Amino acid sequence: MSTEAPPAPKKINLRRPDILEAVQAQVLSHYRSVLVERIRANGGVIASGDLSIKLAKEFGFCYGVERAIDLAYAARKYFPPPKAIYLLGEIIHNPEVNDQIRNMGIQIISPKPTEEEVEKLQAQDVVIIPAFGTEVGTRKKLEAKGCILVDTTCGDVMSVWKRVRQYSQESVTSIIHGKARHEETKATTSQARAYGSGHYLVVFNLAETDYVCNYILNGGDKNQFLEKFKGAYSEGFDPDLHLQAIGVANQTTMLRGETEEVQRRFKSAMIKKYGADELDKHFRFFDTICGATQDRQDALEKLLHEPMDLLIVVGGYNSSNTSHLAEMGEAKLPTYFIKNAAKMESAQMIRHYNQHIRSEVETRNWLPSGKITVGVTAGASCPNNLIEETIRRVFELRGISVHELLAN
Repeated sequence: MSTEAPPAPKKINLRRPDILEAVQAQVLSHYRSVLVERIRANGGVIASGDLSIKLAKEFGFCYGVERAIDLAYAARKYFPPPKAIYLLGEIIHNPEVNDQIRNMGIQIISPKPTEEEVEKLQAQDVVIIPAFGTEVGTRKKLEAKGCILVDTTCGDVMSVWKRVRQYSQESVTSIIHGKARHEETKATTSQARAYGSGHYLVVFNLAETDYVCNYILNGGDKNQFLEKFKGAYSEGFDPDLHLQAIGVANQTTMLRGETEEVQRRFKSAMIKKYGADELDKHFRFFDTICGATQDRQDALEKLLHEPMDLLIVVGGYNSSNTSHLAEMGEAKLPTYFIKNAAKMESAQMIRHYNQHIRSEVETRNWLPSGKITVGVTAGASCPNNLIEETIRRVFELRGISVHELLAN
């Protein structure tokens, strides 16, 4: 049996203008919307009869998502069939976009491939790393196999990794505000253990933050702590040892206000525990919220101050940034989180995602009669064509043809 290492994969520059220009028309044909562009140019409003629709100023695809999709399409262009191309999980959290990727003959495998899946890969096979990134161990296995990696990891995500690696090198435990099972957070936590002696702990919300802060200040039942956070901390993590020096980071798509409050509460706990003069030895923090995520949250916050009867949030149900937009809406007015226009079955019935029970639910008589204003926004992984279909459907349910509106 040969023990020779696989040949090093050649470096491929898929950002070359000639490659990207060649796929640009295809990308636009799949995801562009003339209607959305018209509404944007009209101040974000389209109206007819008793129905007005208002778009948030910022919505839909962000730069990182556009870049990931461009690179996936460029990979298919550079490596045409029958060359096999594999994708780790989903390129972004949007089912329609991932269906388009599949339709190009790109095979989706597990975000963290099993030994059997890795064994099937060959040297020089092309593997796309999604916008969320991948775990350090997974990347090393693919490199050892000699795969050609097309890395679409978002730059904002890599900024978080940089901070977490810095914490690790300083033996500081990374407290990550995020969802422990989310691909991005898994990739980030893997960075905490790859290049130093740091540990990590993932906290999801302020209640978990308060639990950890109380443990820092007062101690407690270690076994209970470890059971509560099972699956959300590094191997060998000991809350009695590894909460003495902490650095806060976050999944980039969390709510900024909540992440800032997580940071404030941990900082306060460390000041109480060690004193303000010793804070630098025990606490670190860097702002690592994604700019596009924040822009969409800010735009929705502004929209929510305007008179509206209901809000429609469009995006993948497993999209973290989209779920936070829905949370914001729910706090103010009737809000319907849908993945596509087909979920609006009639003016009497809509199927929408209830993230609190993680399931679709039905709501009757959701679209009021009479004069109404409907707000629309979408997560950073939602293409404009899906937003257009949503707007068209709302007008259709009122008997209005958008085609006629565009003709005016």
